Amino acid sequence: MEIMRRLRQVAACLALSTAAAALAAPASAQTLKMVAHSDLKVLDPIWTTAFITRNHGYMIYDTLFAQDAEARIQPQMVDKYEVSADKLTWTFTLRDGLAWHDGQPVTAEDCVASIKRWGARDALGQEMMKAVGTMKAIDAKTFQIVLKEPFGLVLDALGKPSSTVPFMMPKRVAETDPFKQIDDYTGSGPFIFKKDEWKPGEKVVYLKNTKYKPRAEPPSMLAGGKVVKIDRLEWLAISDPSTAVNALVQGEIDLIEIPVPDLFPLLKADKNIELYGWNAQGSQIIMRFNHLHPPFNNLKARQAAMYAIAQEDFLRAQVGDPEIYRVCNAPLVCGSPYEKSYGNLLIKPDLEKARQLLKESGYDGTPIVMMHATDLLSSNQLPPVGKQALEKVGFKVDLQSMDWQTVVTRRAKKDPPAQGGWNIFYTTTVTVGTESPAGNSFTSGGCEKAWFGWPCDPEMEKLRTSYAREVDPAKRKEIAMAVSDRVMDQATYIVLGQYKAFGAYRKDRISGWLPGPVPVMWNISKK
Repeated sequence: MEIMRRLRQVAACLALSTAAAALAAPASAQTLKMVAHSDLKVLDPIWTTAFITRNHGYMIYDTLFAQDAEARIQPQMVDKYEVSADKLTWTFTLRDGLAWHDGQPVTAEDCVASIKRWGARDALGQEMMKAVGTMKAIDAKTFQIVLKEPFGLVLDALGKPSSTVPFMMPKRVAETDPFKQIDDYTGSGPFIFKKDEWKPGEKVVYLKNTKYKPRAEPPSMLAGGKVVKIDRLEWLAISDPSTAVNALVQGEIDLIEIPVPDLFPLLKADKNIELYGWNAQGSQIIMRFNHLHPPFNNLKARQAAMYAIAQEDFLRAQVGDPEIYRVCNAPLVCGSPYEKSYGNLLIKPDLEKARQLLKESGYDGTPIVMMHATDLLSSNQLPPVGKQALEKVGFKVDLQSMDWQTVVTRRAKKDPPAQGGWNIFYTTTVTVGTESPAGNSFTSGGCEKAWFGWPCDPEMEKLRTSYAREVDPAKRKEIAMAVSDRVMDQATYIVLGQYKAFGAYRKDRISGWLPGPVPVMWNISKK
């Protein structure tokens, strides 16, 4: 740990000149400067599930429904809705005063087009769209979803809090091919994206949307009134953790989304800085396989990797503090109604079994491409640990370093690893919503429609569809347990444990940071 601190101190000195341009100008009274967990390069929150892009989405777009602090789904853009007695016809009416950033009114047709595009990419959206018969605008403010069969998660889907979020976009934008990125970033949310000031690798700028009309209710997590109390928000791309912390201590910035735990003592020592557990419900760490190409198109190769893993090694390297991480081999999240333990699997490695499974898989020794996002503070320490674990049982690993946004782009490629594709990458997801088999993108076995890695598992899809249509809680739990078992039996992906996310901010300057599964930037005041 001491070596890491010294290395970061050296890196901080080297990084100071890079950060100087972003920090040189002092913030005005209504400008909030923060360091986000990653640089922003991909701007389409439907095309990718990257959290930095999701966070960008919450800045400039709005949602039909949103989840409050009690985990209840509340209307957001919707004023009222009605459900027929047979639960098949849902009618939604938008509230007054909704407008796009270009001044045009938000219409029901915009929302229908947005739901369709989201439904083509999101795991829960795909399940909902299977049940949809028709979806159409009734008038300028009213649209209707008519189901052809029961679907018990309509509001859960439309109010989904994390990737992929059903953000509403203008019809002309939402009609973009779901598998191509948009190039028009007109939203109706509380902030406006200043594309002309966006400098990848340096900063992202948002301005208060002065024409935005918040709901009248008090804010509660992602629901209620989104009242913006600053004029300007700047996300600064400072990749070195020590440089970011030093900037916070010196008052050059106001907030760090996710400082690294080994720098917590420095933050705690400053009476003007508050460590804040904004995501107290935590996040889950994932190792993701590419199921399209050898060796992980073979079940036994995936199982070999599972038996080689000890979660504690990953958690100790990435999070460090055992007070904020948790060893947990439950795919559908420890602490959820669907928590299920699988003995020592992923807890205590069985190296001999892993070697035997790898041999039986026919692995030919071709190096596997493991992508290493060096600038992503939530997972950048995981790949070297994974490389070491897999090499112990006979895998050869080609660890390729790159920035997170390159990973985000490359993981969408289905090319063979030797031709620019990949075999393994790491990511994290908030636990809110991850316990739902229908909403958990990692569990999907939908082949080309599945999340990156593209597992093809018809049995899994039957289970997930059954879960989404089941209304009896006891039967739904039984299905969820079967999904959990299927993840582990098929080694669909590997869970590496859970941890709580903390941010840091200058409490002598700002207040009003709301808790939630995403960093909420409305409601924050600056002195």
